[in-house]
Amino acid sequence: MTVITTIEDLRLLAKRRVPRMFYDYADSGSWTESTYRANEADFQKIKLRQRVAVNMADRSTATTMVGVAVKMPVAIAPTGLTGMQHADGEILAARAAEAFGIPYTLSTMSICSIEDVAAHTKAPFWFQLYVMRDRDFIERLIDRAKVANCSALMLTLDLQILGQRHKDLKNGLSAPPKLTLANIVNMATKPRWGLGMLGTRRRQFGNIVGHVKGVADMGSLSEWTSKQFDPQLNWGDVEWIKKRWGGKLILKGIQDVEDARLAVASGADALIVSNHGGRQLDGAQSSIEALPAIVAEVGSRIEVHMDGGIRSGQDVLKACALGARGTYIGRAFLYGLGALGQAGVSQALEIIHKELDLTMAFCGHTKIGTVDRSILLPGTAPGG
Repeated sequence: MTVITTIEDLRLLAKRRVPRMFYDYADSGSWTESTYRANEADFQKIKLRQRVAVNMADRSTATTMVGVAVKMPVAIAPTGLTGMQHADGEILAARAAEAFGIPYTLSTMSICSIEDVAAHTKAPFWFQLYVMRDRDFIERLIDRAKVANCSALMLTLDLQILGQRHKDLKNGLSAPPKLTLANIVNMATKPRWGLGMLGTRRRQFGNIVGHVKGVADMGSLSEWTSKQFDPQLNWGDVEWIKKRWGGKLILKGIQDVEDARLAVASGADALIVSNHGGRQLDGAQSSIEALPAIVAEVGSRIEVHMDGGIRSGQDVLKACALGARGTYIGRAFLYGLGALGQAGVSQALEIIHKELDLTMAFCGHTKIGTVDRSILLPGTAPGG
């Protein structure tokens, strides 16, 4: 039995246990994957200053994200097809987040529906929205999130059109998977995954199937989604959605200072510096590189969060030092889920928290709220 001490340990176990098309879906980027790799690699360039003989007692990583009390400045990011990494994946991840004390964000393209997650959790979760051409469906989706008592709406702005992800094309990604010979052979080597899937009824996009006229099965769904992501999404739509929702609004996918200004003008409560995990515009800046300029421009007027490349508590601390008020993990929790189900997500959160707590102490701080750029070695961090 392997002793799991890092997110990388969970990744390697997930790779063994999850069918190739779903593992590759989580663990890949678009085109050459240069931005996907940079998201992680650019954290490694940033060096920390070790401080000694500082009272390290009574440490706390607790803070708030959009007014929600969190045990650490981390939330679970919305990820599509989570329920294909492990049976009932969204429910299990939401339960792990609730038990730990951080927010869980459910994707529009989830396998378990809004209602499923609400029925199996007590803490309010957040809901991530993609804008479709079918505005009636979007209105009903927002209303369903209200009924489920979701405490924030996250609007993703960087997926009006889909980046080309070569591994997904080669694997013929679909949910549930098409029963080709290659897929059957691969799934036969993943018995734990297969047994879990046989034991659940949740194998399709739960927020969509049965909720959209004419979408009753996966054949019609794939046709619908390819036509539905709206390339005409604009800031006027953001205003309309904010009004319809009426609650806390987080804008995801900001990489440019000019767009950050527009996000502030929209009246949103927070923005997320994000390049969609390197899955959209390949060749774009890493999220951690883009963060300081956006914090400098709008950080005093809106809560700035970030995602992309976080694989450890040290990464979380570095993002906080550069002005992020919150961070999100996507792949890190998916590896835990694919490896060990709910227990794996809990383990991923514990690993990140322990690394964050210890590193914060080594850098001479006992409260996450006091962490700033002074913990970083000059000349190693972006923005000076």
